[in-house]
Amino acid sequence: MKVVTFENIHRAYRRGVDVLHGMEFSIEQGEVVGLLGRNGAGKTTLIRIAMGMIEPQQGTVRLFGLDPREKPVEVKRRIGYVSEDQILPPFLRVEETLALHRGLFPTWDDRLAGELAAQFRLSPREKIGKLSKGQARQVALLCAIAHRPELLILDEPAGGLDPVARREFLETSIRLLNETGSTILFSSHYMGDVERMAGRVVLIHEGHLLLDRPLDALREEHAVALVPHGPRVDRERLLALESCLGVRDRTDALHAVFALEPERARSLLERELGVAGANCRTVGLEEMFIELVGGQA
Repeated sequence: MKVVTFENIHRAYRRGVDVLHGMEFSIEQGEVVGLLGRNGAGKTTLIRIAMGMIEPQQGTVRLFGLDPREKPVEVKRRIGYVSEDQILPPFLRVEETLALHRGLFPTWDDRLAGELAAQFRLSPREKIGKLSKGQARQVALLCAIAHRPELLILDEPAGGLDPVARREFLETSIRLLNETGSTILFSSHYMGDVERMAGRVVLIHEGHLLLDRPLDALREEHAVALVPHGPRVDRERLLALESCLGVRDRTDALHAVFALEPERARSLLERELGVAGANCRTVGLEEMFIELVGGQA
């Protein structure tokens, strides 16, 4: 079952300058999808469209088959949401914040909420405004998952947190998935977190969908080739090759990303361009992200 569907999404904040340009992909039930892209690529805009906070100027978004703008209550009761800039009412105590959310979600689980409050060492009587940034984010996460949502949406939720708090945050999200089979869509700049949590990566660049692959396939079936500069080799010729996704022109060599295993990429370069013995290798997610994003026109 498709939990999230984006179809031909366009959104601009200034006339003629699209933040999102024809964005299309869907997420199946139980998938964990890492949404990647540079600052300003359109990740937060896409998530806000999914949440019904803003409308696309073209295209459709469906959550559980419903329009989040037309059925906001029905949709939001099935979702948990945490963002980096989310602000809970600072004048409320922790216990009051939980009581507020308990009243909003019919599926609220008091036992789970109590377990998480104890795990996060949250004082019920403490006011939100007196908590550290990490503790406030933990309260937001608790509120997002204590009703056991079918879909958890996280927009840079661990940004600015120390490594211990970030790991705890991540482990709690993974636990929710393991227990209930929830679908998770999350954006993050921490590639280690994406590699640990996601099963699939969606990379957007300047409002366009650049890559949508299972993480295992990205690791095993993609290669970066370091191609020496030469009279028969330039950026345009590499980009014209089958399965070439991007090329960065560096001083040491041309760095080309191929949707091919290293040996197949090496054979392709030799056959099509006469480049023998090119250094082709698989790389980690962070290096792949740098090469792909840096290799776009």
